[in-house]
Amino acid sequence: MSNKHTQADVILIGAGIMSATLGSLLKELSPDLEIRVFEKLENPGEESSNEWNNAGTGHSALCELNYTSEKKDGSIDINKAVNINEQFQLSRQFWSYLVNRKLIRNPEEFIRALPHISLVQGENNVNFLRKRFKALVNHPLFKGMEFTDDKEMLKEWMPLIMNDRDTNEPIAATKIDSGTDVNFGALTRLLFQELDRTEIDVNYNHSVEDIKRNSEGLWEVKVHDMKDEKIEYHTAKFVFIGAGGGSLPLLQKTGIKESKHIGGFPVSGLFMVCNNPDVIEQHHAKVYGKAKVGAPPMSVPHLDTRFIEGEKSLLFGPFAGFSPKFLKTGSLFDLIHSVKSDNLFTMLSAGMKELPLTKYLVQQVVLSNEKRMEELREFIPNAQSKDWDVVIAGQRVQVIKDTEDGGKGTLQFGTEVVCGEDGSVAALLGASPGASTAVHVMLEVIKKCFPEHLQEWEPKIKEMIPSYGIALSENPELYKKIEVSIEQALGLKSEEPMMIPS
Repeated sequence: MSNKHTQADVILIGAGIMSATLGSLLKELSPDLEIRVFEKLENPGEESSNEWNNAGTGHSALCELNYTSEKKDGSIDINKAVNINEQFQLSRQFWSYLVNRKLIRNPEEFIRALPHISLVQGENNVNFLRKRFKALVNHPLFKGMEFTDDKEMLKEWMPLIMNDRDTNEPIAATKIDSGTDVNFGALTRLLFQELDRTEIDVNYNHSVEDIKRNSEGLWEVKVHDMKDEKIEYHTAKFVFIGAGGGSLPLLQKTGIKESKHIGGFPVSGLFMVCNNPDVIEQHHAKVYGKAKVGAPPMSVPHLDTRFIEGEKSLLFGPFAGFSPKFLKTGSLFDLIHSVKSDNLFTMLSAGMKELPLTKYLVQQVVLSNEKRMEELREFIPNAQSKDWDVVIAGQRVQVIKDTEDGGKGTLQFGTEVVCGEDGSVAALLGASPGASTAVHVMLEVIKKCFPEHLQEWEPKIKEMIPSYGIALSENPELYKKIEVSIEQALGLKSEEPMMIPS
């Protein structure tokens, strides 16, 4: 049988939330674009986007303490928190547009209103949280945030956490009711259902083996059809690599100069999942604590109400670990194969710099179930081992690169887009806040890779995302208006904050 050869305008590699978002945006902006998607697995959203492989937090910095830092003068820097919140608002607006257009039905399948709570213990941490609250409470994007160190109020907010707790140590929390739980796996599947309906060519069980330029300047993608066991060749003007942990090796295959001096550090993880319905019903919030000294930001402990497969669940974690795989379904040789002559020194430098992180990951790998239960009991004092099971979460590949300020081999915690100089190829690397900011990230891809269409597309972008190009933090009246429309479209209803005695 002869090899298949086709040509398209756009090729998307990976059927996760990023490709789903970019494909959905492009189809709305230019319905005539011919788009092909290649996914190694049998279904969309099976790796990092899957609901069992991530925390499902609508990352808006409402409760994530690592997004606000204390300066040397004791004040709180909220800039990162505000930026992440702004980015999440773009996602909420786009989802609302899709629901209003009936392109997504039943938004409760992927998003639910859920309080976000930050919880700390110890005098220093309580002082930090109080200062953080004062820095955020009057900001338009954080309106409705409450603070309390009153133990009776804490029992109302978090009965499961406060039950049987030794309350001699100072303890405090902030709560905001406008938080959400997002099932990114369900959202990815809903988006691909609609993309399938628009006749985008989505190919599952197709593994991308190579990417290179052909003589005409187009990108030629070599694909292994794993079902029929044949090799195909597909060309396109633009290629987006959104393959989660698998993006780095594919980016390296392009040979573009922007792919040089970049490495990846894989971090695995697991969650503890409650199997006792009585315990699950006692908790209704996402409660984030502070990361331990030496722990990476993505290992901030949190006790989360989740809605998965239509049922309320309760997860605790994540517990970090190490695997050389770049994907859960990847190879034990992924890390070794990613080391090239141009990034060897970058990788070695990172290894020397990140010895405390390596030590922390080793400690996490050897944790016994009882040790994990001890950490869980810092949140739920009376937790019983029989009520909790372990679920292995997704792989995250943190970016390692050379930076002007950090020097050789700096480990990056965040999401990063690498674009070719001519905008014909782009790859998404990194992790959290990732999925929550997918619309912001994909708009950046469109801006960098389709600049000739921006003027033509801008009116449609503003129709889909009314705050496009506008800082909501500087336009509180617009934010209020947009927030009402989002609540109506997505079925989210924030409760009025309770008054707390001073």
